[in-house]
Amino acid sequence: MSGRWARTFLTAYRFAGAAAYPLIGPYVAWRTSRGKEDRIRRRERYGIAGRERPEGPVIWIHAASVGETIAVVPLVESILDYGVNIVLTTGTVTSAQVADERLGDRIIHQYVPLDLKPAVSRFLDHWRPDLAIIAESEIWPMTILELGARRVPQVLVNGRLSDRSFKSWKKRANIAEALFENLAHVVAQSEIDGERFLSLGARPVTVSGNLKVDTTPPPADERALYTLKRQIGVRPTWAAISTHDGEEVVAAEVHAMLHKRHHGLLTIVVPRHPDRAEALAAQISGMGLKVARRSKGERITADTDILLGDTIGEMGLYLRLTEIAFVGRSLTSEGGQNPLEPAMLDTAVLAGRNVQNFRETYQRLLDSGGAKLVRDRDMLAGAVNFLLSNEVARHEMMAAGAATVDEMRGALALTLKSLEPYIQPLVVKSRLKGANGR
Repeated sequence: MSGRWARTFLTAYRFAGAAAYPLIGPYVAWRTSRGKEDRIRRRERYGIAGRERPEGPVIWIHAASVGETIAVVPLVESILDYGVNIVLTTGTVTSAQVADERLGDRIIHQYVPLDLKPAVSRFLDHWRPDLAIIAESEIWPMTILELGARRVPQVLVNGRLSDRSFKSWKKRANIAEALFENLAHVVAQSEIDGERFLSLGARPVTVSGNLKVDTTPPPADERALYTLKRQIGVRPTWAAISTHDGEEVVAAEVHAMLHKRHHGLLTIVVPRHPDRAEALAAQISGMGLKVARRSKGERITADTDILLGDTIGEMGLYLRLTEIAFVGRSLTSEGGQNPLEPAMLDTAVLAGRNVQNFRETYQRLLDSGGAKLVRDRDMLAGAVNFLLSNEVARHEMMAAGAATVDEMRGALALTLKSLEPYIQPLVVKSRLKGANGR
C-alpha cells in the first residue's frame, strides 16, 4: 500500500464513524471485558464526560494500565507545578484507583473513550485539550487521527515498541507512517525504540530513558508489613512475582525441591492476574503444599508453604518480605515484566530468558550483576538455592541492582525538556487568563 493510499484509507476510516467498528470492534470488546469496567462510570468509555471542563488550558494525559499510570505520576506532578489543568485517562479500574491514591483531586480522572469516532469526538468536543500526552505504546488510530484533524499537538512519552509490535507495524509501514506523522514528538525509552519509531515515520524522536526508573518504590502498609513479618519470623523466603500461567506451578515445584534443604522455607507467589487465584490455590494445594491466601486474610503458620499474594496494589508489601525475586512472564510466557521495582527495593532479581519487552533494563542489571537469567525450572531452583545459601553473594546482587537503578535515573528531566515547547505556551496562556480574570 503506497503512502497516498494509506492516507486515503485512514481518512475513510476516520470518517466512517460507527461503520468502522468491524475493523476494531473485536479488539475494543476484548479490551473492555475481563472485569475491567467500572459500571457506574461506563458512560465515560463512550466519551460522555463525568465532570465539567475547567477554565483555561487543559492537557490530556493517557496511561493505559497500572504500570503506565505509576510511571507518569512524577511527570503529572511536575506539570501540575506549572498550574495547568490535567485530565488523566486510564483504561482499567485498578489504574483509576492508583491515580486516585497518588494524585487525588489535583487532576480530573476519566476512563479513556473507546477508539470509535462518536466516542472520541464526544470526548474531544467536551474537554477540548490543548495538548495530548500518550504514555508508552498506546497507538489508537481513531484518536490519533481526530486529534490530528483538530491540530492538537500529540506527544508520545516513554515510548516503546516491542519486537512483536514493531514487526506488525513494519508489515503496514505506510499506514504506520500516515499515523505517526500526526505525532508532534516521540520521546522513546531506549535507542532501539527510538530507531524503530524513526523507521516507521515518526519525527522528531528523542531518547529519554525509562520514566519508570524515576518513580518511587511501591509503598506498603506498615501495619500489614509488621503483621506478616511477625508471622514469618526468621524463615528464609523467596518470591515469584508478576507470574503468568505455568510459572506459579514452577515456583511451587522449586519450593518442593528446596524446602528440605532450607528449613522453614516460605515461597511467595504473586500472580499477575489475581482473578486466577482460586484455581491456583487448588492446583498448588493438589501438589501437597499448604497455601495461605492474602486476599482471605489467612495467617502464615509454621506449616505454610506458599503465601499466595492474590491482591492488587500490594507489590511493595510482598517485595519487602524477601531479598530474592523471580520476575515472571519470562519463563513460560514471553516479553517479561518490569524488574525495576524489585531492584529499587534491594532485591536480587531472577528471570527467565524471554524478557524482550524490558531488554535494555535487564541488560543494565545483568551487566552490573544485579540480575541473573535462568533457562528453566531446574536452573531457577539452583539460582534460588545459591542465593539462599550465600548471604554475601545475595547482598552484593541486591546492592548492584539498587545502584543500577540509581544510575539509570534522569528520564523525567529529559522528558520535561522535550515537552517544554508544548507546555510553556499553555503556562503563559493560563497566567494571562488568570491575570485578566482578576
